[in-house]
Amino acid sequence: MKKTLIGLMVVGLAACDDTPKPAPKPAAPPPQAAQTTPPAPPKPSVDNTVKPEPAKPDPNKELADRVKRALEGEARIQAAGIDVTAKDGRVTLWGTTTTAAERRRAEAAAKKVEGVSAVDNQLKVVKGS
Repeated sequence: MKKTLIGLMVVGLAACDDTPKPAPKPAAPPPQAAQTTPPAPPKPSVDNTVKPEPAKPDPNKELADRVKRALEGEARIQAAGIDVTAKDGRVTLWGTTTTAAERRRAEAAAKKVEGVSAVDNQLKVVKGS
């Protein structure tokens, strides 16, 4: 009986042991299937922002501006009273002049500008304007 009692005591002491037990080894990961294709390379970054196009100059406005500058360059024409519009080479003169001669000079000056195919002279002669 003493042997049985001593055996139980040894087993009881062993159960109360404070030493840590080694951690269990993690299970091995499952084997992966062999890849038949290589992974795709990373895609290059693409800038998809829409960039506005620079404004294209209006050829009609440019022609009207050239005619207006030509009128302003003439000493005997009061260009301040004359407006100019253009469409496809056709120039229209609007406004007032002080004499019929000034009206004719304005039309002649407009015809000399490169790109002018025709002049519609709508200038009105107003004395004292």
